[in-house]
Amino acid sequence: MPTNFTVVPVEQQEDAGESETAGRHESAASGQTGYRSEDSLWGDGNPRENSPFIHNEMDKDNLYDGKNMALFEEEMDSNPMVSSLLNKLANYTNLTQGVKEHEEYEDRKRKEMKETRMGTFIGVYLPCLQNILGVILFLRLTWIVGSAGVLESFCIVLMCCLCTMLTAISMSAIATNGVVPAGGSYYMISRSLGPEFGGAVGLCFYLGTTFAGAMYILGTIEILLTYISPYAAIFPIEQEDPQAMLNNMRVYGTCIIALMAVVVFVGVKYVNKLALVFLACVILSIMAIYAGVIKSAFDPPDFPICLLGNRVLAKRSLDICAKYISNNTINEALWNKFCITTNYSTTCDPYFIANNLTEIQGIPGVASGVLLDNLWSGYSKKGSIVERNQTSSSAGEGQKAYSQNYILTDIMTYFTMLVGIYFPSVTGIMAGSNRSGDLKDAQKSIPFGTILAIATTSFIYLSCVVLFGACIEGALLRDKFGEAVSGQLVIGTLAWPSPWVIVIGSFFSTCGAGLQSLTGAPRLLQAIARDGIVPFLQVFGHGKANGEPTWALLLTAGICEIGILIASLDSVAPILSMFFLMCYMFVNLACALQTLLRTPNWRPRFKYYHWTLSFVGMSLCLALMFICSWYYALVAMLIAGCIYKYIEYRGAEKEWGDGIRGLSLNAARYALLRVEHGATHTKNWRPQILVLVNLDSEQNVKHPRLLSLTTQLKAGKGLTIVGSVLQGTFLDKHVEAQKGEENVKALMTAEKTKGFCQLVVSPSVRDGMSHLIQAAGLGGMKHNTVLMAWPNSWKQPNNPYSWKPFVDTVRDATTAQQALLVAKNIDSFPTNQERFAEGNVDVWWIVHDGGMLMLLPFLLRQHKVWRKCRMRIFTVAQMDDNSIQMKKDLQMFLYHLRLDAEVEVVEMFENDISAFTYEKTLMMEQRSQMLKQMQLSKNEREREAQIIHDRNTASHSAVIAKSSNAAPERVQMTWTKEKLIAEKHKVKDLNVTGYRDIFNMKPNQSNVRRMHTAVKLNEVVLNRSQHAQLVLLNMPGPPKNKQGDENYMEFLEVLTEGLNRVLLVRGGGREVITIYS
Repeated sequence: MPTNFTVVPVEQQEDAGESETAGRHESAASGQTGYRSEDSLWGDGNPRENSPFIHNEMDKDNLYDGKNMALFEEEMDSNPMVSSLLNKLANYTNLTQGVKEHEEYEDRKRKEMKETRMGTFIGVYLPCLQNILGVILFLRLTWIVGSAGVLESFCIVLMCCLCTMLTAISMSAIATNGVVPAGGSYYMISRSLGPEFGGAVGLCFYLGTTFAGAMYILGTIEILLTYISPYAAIFPIEQEDPQAMLNNMRVYGTCIIALMAVVVFVGVKYVNKLALVFLACVILSIMAIYAGVIKSAFDPPDFPICLLGNRVLAKRSLDICAKYISNNTINEALWNKFCITTNYSTTCDPYFIANNLTEIQGIPGVASGVLLDNLWSGYSKKGSIVERNQTSSSAGEGQKAYSQNYILTDIMTYFTMLVGIYFPSVTGIMAGSNRSGDLKDAQKSIPFGTILAIATTSFIYLSCVVLFGACIEGALLRDKFGEAVSGQLVIGTLAWPSPWVIVIGSFFSTCGAGLQSLTGAPRLLQAIARDGIVPFLQVFGHGKANGEPTWALLLTAGICEIGILIASLDSVAPILSMFFLMCYMFVNLACALQTLLRTPNWRPRFKYYHWTLSFVGMSLCLALMFICSWYYALVAMLIAGCIYKYIEYRGAEKEWGDGIRGLSLNAARYALLRVEHGATHTKNWRPQILVLVNLDSEQNVKHPRLLSLTTQLKAGKGLTIVGSVLQGTFLDKHVEAQKGEENVKALMTAEKTKGFCQLVVSPSVRDGMSHLIQAAGLGGMKHNTVLMAWPNSWKQPNNPYSWKPFVDTVRDATTAQQALLVAKNIDSFPTNQERFAEGNVDVWWIVHDGGMLMLLPFLLRQHKVWRKCRMRIFTVAQMDDNSIQMKKDLQMFLYHLRLDAEVEVVEMFENDISAFTYEKTLMMEQRSQMLKQMQLSKNEREREAQIIHDRNTASHSAVIAKSSNAAPERVQMTWTKEKLIAEKHKVKDLNVTGYRDIFNMKPNQSNVRRMHTAVKLNEVVLNRSQHAQLVLLNMPGPPKNKQGDENYMEFLEVLTEGLNRVLLVRGGGREVITIYS
């Protein structure tokens, strides 16, 4: 090993040329020799792996020369060294969320190495604050406190904050259970709950983020047109025409969406840089609120509101709050508002005449004791007049002409509706997890930063509820748009030093939040599209050269426009509440599921979680969904359900090690253990089919129609196992086995056969079939029926014993007490796309088999292929049977079984055995005897050759043992030329004698009777069912003596000769159909 070498850090590779040269010359001068290569110029001279990942493609011929781990060379061909693996994993970095503008790959990597990672405060805490605090705080919280009262508002805020806190705890556990790459919350949910749930919830989260952008834009327009520049309205804003404001919202909202989309398209990095400016506006606004509260304790601001009796007046053009000015001069402007003068008379508002005007302070201050007046709710109907002391009254018919002078409620208020409007103000808790790639230590920063941000914002919201109720008059709190204080922002009247601090700050914060939504939502959609789980969304995975999601941005802007067209912030807020609540619900579900399943990979660094907290959080999210709006909740769940089913039906199959799969495995284990106990009741019996298929030389299924028949028979219900056998050893045939399994699964998918594939490699096909019949399935989910194709080539002269595996399989199925279905002429069976417009399915019931012959046609007719076929049942009557009574009994039996079928009794009397039957039996036995003689001669030759081989082997071993002590001796062979000639004559004589006996033999009387039955029954079946679409027939059992197996095949061939489609049925020894309920 070289003693002189130069260590060069990775960062200095570009400047290390001279050092490398010096190191090589120095080593050469010292006379040291060692391993060197062009790829290894640093370290100890041994080459290292390029990648820590398994199955790395590289030159492996000289890779491990000189290693001191030669014992593990075979493993190191496919697995990495631990040293390199740990180095790569320890320095693993995520994809960052920032935008890289058209940089070369190496420059980008170098920049990523040098850039500073963010800590908890900058990377998680502040982004969460910015996303949580927003438009609802500035525009609706005072109105919520005024409508619901301090106590109920406190409950609303506490319930929503508790929901997000529990969700943050669950999210922290998931986020610290390994590295979270790009995708943030979507990645966490999808990898924890699987592609179906992940895609559904991910799209709901995307829709929620998109509608949040619409809500922020609507808030921006409301601030602009109501509090900053009311004269900028395109449509004049009048109290009598609320649609004017909505139309202004739609026009301005469309323009702002277009402008923001252009900004996001041109440069997202500028949006990210402005994020701190927008956050500063939010923080300054909140500080101004607290400063105003403190100031109100000793110097309340002067914002008087005018009351007519108990009603609050709109102070648009009202300068003096009095009916009379000094010296008993009437306030003409006021009287003109409440009195209508015609040519002959003047009519005034009766309430105006009956009540006096008073002026009170809208901000009495925190020490005024107004908190006690604001504790209780003051809900009202739409169009009600806002009054003092939590009361409201509807304008009467005579007062509607003067209603524009009062402050009216624009919507009906109640507790659940306020929950839906408020909840968006606590969303945004996942801003930190979405930036996991930019953090120094994501597993430490995400939990601490997120929970701290939620605690901070919860304190701000709860304290604001109490302080608003303690500082602001209740009538002003219920004034949503500040009409009682000359159209000023209500929360701005409390702020110090000026209301404009809140107005400007809230305007920029809502603008920034809208930009952030239009920036984040397209990236979330792009992450979902690139996962490939929703096929029609794949186009949105593409973007500009620098990765910007252009198409996703266009779709986001289009969906956001839908929210703008709704034009009401109070109507949009509950919609996005549904989507966010659904997302949070599944985050809690994911954490609870992973904790309860105790999967080995569930090892979060965040330890302060429990499945009960996650379950409570999930239940609270679900409850809040229905509290906010039960019909919105149902619609959101319906959308998520449709997406789930679509992904399940059309989406790409993904294996992410998700919790739902683990839950399925646990449920399957539980169900299997339950099914294991006790036998299946007859009412629950259905054919659980093991389909035995043969593969050709290309490992394709020889008879695909077997799977078509299985699908038609099963209709997707019960267990289906498609099994096949490859002859050979597993070490030699594992590649072919894998290919064959893939081909079988592909065919199962094409034929819509729902089940499992099990391919066995065995030294013999017969043993493999036996293993499948014995061992296929698991526990109580084992097959009870074997389906196979009739071996059409059983009479092939080149392979005269090809029928033996078939007969042995019949015996194995009978021994295992399993039903057996043998489809003859399987290639003529219909495909799943064919439809029989008419025809019969004929059942020939000769021997009672437990009811299999009755049940199978019923199951087939459930499928579209056989639905229009009629079922006919034939039974055979003997000489002593009463055929009329048999027919009545059979009809009654079918009536009790609830089966519709035509019944016919066929009389088959005994008669003399025909010459044809005798001759056919004789030919069958002669053929069988000839095969036995041929096999006997072959066996004798093989036995003698084996004896000679064994003796030679023993002699050779003895010679080797004596070679060291004695000279080699000549070995006397036992097989001499004379013995060979004698053996040939002996075999020839035996063959001649055997063949002479064959032609002089007489057929066995038992075989003659069997052949007679087969011939006569075939004649009867052909006469009645030759044109039937399918014939089901009892399958005779194989003979107990294996010497007659070849005759058994001949009997079955004769029995089914001339029939197009035949399904031979053999029962499993138990009843499978019952007349009882």
